[in-house]
Amino acid sequence: MKRTNLLFTLSLLFMLVAAVRVSARDRYNFNSDWKLQVGDIKGADSRGFKDNGWQRVTLPHAFNEDEAFKVPIKQLTDTVAWYRKHFRLPREAKGKKVFVEFEGLRMGADFYLNGHHLGYHENGVMAVGLDLTPYINYGGENVIAVRVDNNWAYRERATGQRFQWNDSNFNANYGGIPKNVWLHVADNVYQTLPLYSNLGTTGVYIYATDIDVASRKAVINAESEVRNESKRPVSIGYSVEVVDADGNTVGTFGSEPVSVAPGATVTLTASDTVDNLHFWSWGYGYLYDVKTTLLVNGKAADQVVTRTGFRKTRFGNGMIWLNDRVLQMKGYAQRTSNEWPGVGLSVPPWMSDYSNGMLIDHNANFFRWMHVTAWKQDAESCDRVGVMQMLPAGDAERDVEGRRWGQRTELMRDMIIYFRNHPSVIFYESGNESISRDHMIEMRDIRDKYDPHGGRAIGSREMLDIREAEYGGEMLYVNKSEHHPMVQTEYCRDEGLRKYWDDWSYPYHRHGDGPLYRNADASAYNQNQDQLAIEMVRRWYDFYRERPGMGRRVNSGGAKIIFSDTQTHSRGAENYRRSGVVDPLRIPKDAYYAHKVMWDGWVDVENHSSYIIGHWNYKPGVVKPVYVVSTGDSVQLFVNGKPQEMPKRDYEFLYTFSNVKWEPGVIEAVSYDKDGKETSRTSKKTVGEPKSLKLTLMQGPKGTYADGADIAMVQVEVVDENGNRCPLANDMVSFTLEGPAEWRGGMAQGPDNYALAKELPVECGITRVLVRSGFEPGKVKLTATATGYAPETVEFNTIPVEVEHGLSKFNPSAALKPRLDRGETPLTPSYYYKKVDVKVKSAKAGYANDKVANSYDDNELSEWRNDGRLETAWITYELERPAEIDDICVKLTGWRQRSYPLEIYAGDELVWSGDTDRSLGYVHLNARPVRSRFITIKLKGSAADSDAFGQIVEVVEPKAGELDLFKAEGGDKTNHELRIVEIEFLETLRK
Repeated sequence: MKRTNLLFTLSLLFMLVAAVRVSARDRYNFNSDWKLQVGDIKGADSRGFKDNGWQRVTLPHAFNEDEAFKVPIKQLTDTVAWYRKHFRLPREAKGKKVFVEFEGLRMGADFYLNGHHLGYHENGVMAVGLDLTPYINYGGENVIAVRVDNNWAYRERATGQRFQWNDSNFNANYGGIPKNVWLHVADNVYQTLPLYSNLGTTGVYIYATDIDVASRKAVINAESEVRNESKRPVSIGYSVEVVDADGNTVGTFGSEPVSVAPGATVTLTASDTVDNLHFWSWGYGYLYDVKTTLLVNGKAADQVVTRTGFRKTRFGNGMIWLNDRVLQMKGYAQRTSNEWPGVGLSVPPWMSDYSNGMLIDHNANFFRWMHVTAWKQDAESCDRVGVMQMLPAGDAERDVEGRRWGQRTELMRDMIIYFRNHPSVIFYESGNESISRDHMIEMRDIRDKYDPHGGRAIGSREMLDIREAEYGGEMLYVNKSEHHPMVQTEYCRDEGLRKYWDDWSYPYHRHGDGPLYRNADASAYNQNQDQLAIEMVRRWYDFYRERPGMGRRVNSGGAKIIFSDTQTHSRGAENYRRSGVVDPLRIPKDAYYAHKVMWDGWVDVENHSSYIIGHWNYKPGVVKPVYVVSTGDSVQLFVNGKPQEMPKRDYEFLYTFSNVKWEPGVIEAVSYDKDGKETSRTSKKTVGEPKSLKLTLMQGPKGTYADGADIAMVQVEVVDENGNRCPLANDMVSFTLEGPAEWRGGMAQGPDNYALAKELPVECGITRVLVRSGFEPGKVKLTATATGYAPETVEFNTIPVEVEHGLSKFNPSAALKPRLDRGETPLTPSYYYKKVDVKVKSAKAGYANDKVANSYDDNELSEWRNDGRLETAWITYELERPAEIDDICVKLTGWRQRSYPLEIYAGDELVWSGDTDRSLGYVHLNARPVRSRFITIKLKGSAADSDAFGQIVEVVEPKAGELDLFKAEGGDKTNHELRIVEIEFLETLRK
């Protein structure tokens, strides 16, 4: 691919002018006017089958959507359902190629057109394409029929093998066709679709190279797989036009024509430098339309528009760079279903943007989708809102062999081809558990074949010692590295309902109250909002103190499990998972705002803020702790202007004021830096008595479309006379719906989680309900009533959508604008060095000197250990230079449940003595700084065991490769055992 010369450029421009007269390939919305019937119905594949009595639906639509958040995940109905659709092609489609694209089905599907079996698709995750051309009736009616089987125990037909990811712990089984469907009509010489399943094609690939962020330029590359299905050889040229977000053409280039024989497939390429680019970034979803056009025998044809963005990445030295700026990952391990009550995953695009955009609203930057890859609608949404993605293909909790591994590699191939033009995709995940070195190399080879230039790292959970992985990171524990970055893939399992504020607030749920889980204490899974928010602070601090700038070996962040409460495996009192920082209707818990304070920066905190956890409506006589999350170096609390006692500071960000007496009025927290300068302030006030209901209509930017699939959300609040939400209100509200719309309800704690109920309570003064549009436009009226309040009504008119013969050009995401909130990537540093790591030159130990290097080899799967005798429980490290070491960072085997009594010497001088904390990874021993080249770590007594995190429960098998005590060989021994996984010697930089 070389820069076009002047003569060719002039020729290309002439052809591009001609291309203006050629519309892009016809792409139809194929979601409307489907018929649905649950059950395995004989003859439903035939064209003449009578489906008049079947349910009319608009896709996406899971046949068991009524069960969303109503039943435990394992009870989701799994059976056979049929979907049928009647349609006609426009006259101008005659003789052209016709393809259908299903963005995904669950689980196994057979496809029929006019009674002919087109093929089947079985993985239940990835999109599939089918060539309808051989059986299309161009001049009359066509009937497409799909039989879908979502059996939890579904087995692959050819092998009888189950799919690892069809798992009732984590992969909610919304069955049928719960994702979008599109129809493509193309010429006989065409650019293929990125649908390897069934079609075996790879489509268009757009990427940038030679990216110069500061100069705002890059080489834009385009590749299109092209097929000639005409009956004669053709000369095919290739033109590319790059169009910015304002519709301006910013680059045009192309390639010389090539001769392509009948039935042949070729790849056409072109590239050129484009200036004045806006690079996609976190919270800056800048996208371009790249138009690739075939010039067939000199005439423009088959134009494909690919919406994409350009950004630069780098992975190494334990860190991640985006557009030349180091980034610590701050986000969520989200269930791929990303579901909502009453509809499951099948929501309109504006709701995807609303939900995913909430990450930007509170300073999160990525989703790690869990176990199976994202829905394309979510990937497109993340592109727009500026949220990075870690995409798996499909797996469960462990490496596999044989056909099960083959299923995973095939799905990875298909996923990469389908998603490689999405700038938000930064990582490919090869496994939710560690995989073998050979398997990692195989996955990397797949990436290199299908996405060699996309700037995406491929790795797996764990992969702590396999250098072929480009990132790693365990599920629950904190890892560090100076090689490939470590990103924790799902930390902090604690659960808690949004309904419960604290121990002093109605409805008085004492922290931790709830049933046992597997006959063990489950208080961590039945938390109230106060304690759940505090746990978020504690757990993030584990990562924050190991961030870039804190030494040579660093941590690159983590994904808290989960963002929104989900209908998956739970451990608490309810039948769904409540680990989210927002509830299923995306109403925030206080944990959401705690993250907002801590996460406002790429690495270091860049914008100061603070937040008071909870509310300020109590009964006289209540004395309680008040928790403030703040980025300040000190915080002062005032109640009605009166200063309170100074707080205790924990975990960098948490300030606890232990005994604050409630009185009505205002509570205010003011934060200061080290010099006493105010950095932020926040307050809460006592809200008056409940006075009225307040309804707020939430819908897409243009309104609600009458397509049978769009959704309007209505927020319901109980407010005082000044319109302030009453935080303790728990009133029952009844709803009446009128007009062409369907009630899909909301949810709350109670019978069946109030799924689809038309009467449900507000919780903490707020709830939301969903209303789905009908098939015809009209006025929709929703009325809410509750005892003691006047009725409140919200009205809106649904917008007509043109559908002709089952086809529509309506694209529900077309009106959604990219979010550019955070602006382009700053060119300034994202962190400053606070500590430097002084390397170890050599070491000697009281035992096993041949293994002493394991304690500083940057491999968290190796360790040094003595023989259990006190006289051998020591190591002396020689540093590369004399230093005033004031921070010994160490990972000790059994970090979660063993405390070691240690002494530390700098030379011969004792600089630290005590018992180490139990942690989820590393502990920091703050030593008295004494200049020396030799540091000795010595055990001074027997270690003590007491699990500080005993309620951590994993679905995986008990031995998963970690060195924590209960999984390490001989881990039950205590006595005088000293075991070190990794140790670092840090010197704080003085200003």
